[in-house]
Amino acid sequence: QVQLVESGGGLVQPGGSLRLSCAASGSIFWIYAMDWYRQAPGKQRELVAGITRGGRTNYVDSVKGRFTISRDNAKNTVYLQMNSLKPEDTAVYYCHADIKTYDRSSSYRQDDYWGQGTQVTVSS
Repeated sequence: QVQLVESGGGLVQPGGSLRLSCAASGSIFWIYAMDWYRQAPGKQRELVAGITRGGRTNYVDSVKGRFTISRDNAKNTVYLQMNSLKPEDTAVYYCHADIKTYDRSSSYRQDDYWGQGTQVTVSS
């Protein structure tokens, strides 16, 4: 089994910064794309930022110029640096990854995995 664990969320004032981390562990053979999603109360979950294993990135328009996604493949970890935070950034942020796994019989499979989420609240 694979586990994704997020950290770094919390309460911050408008204009402040936070850095989220997500570490993957388990019987991992290879991690392809990694992403950050968020979901605010009463709203659909949306893709915030994504990054390929080679470092190609994409962002939702509302965070361009403020957020930066990065990854450390040796640590199976993805980060989201969030600057100039706004109240509308308030949401639960979820880590997502496309991962190829293996078991003791050397069987392989590729699946999507999700973290449990970390709360980000931007308020004065």
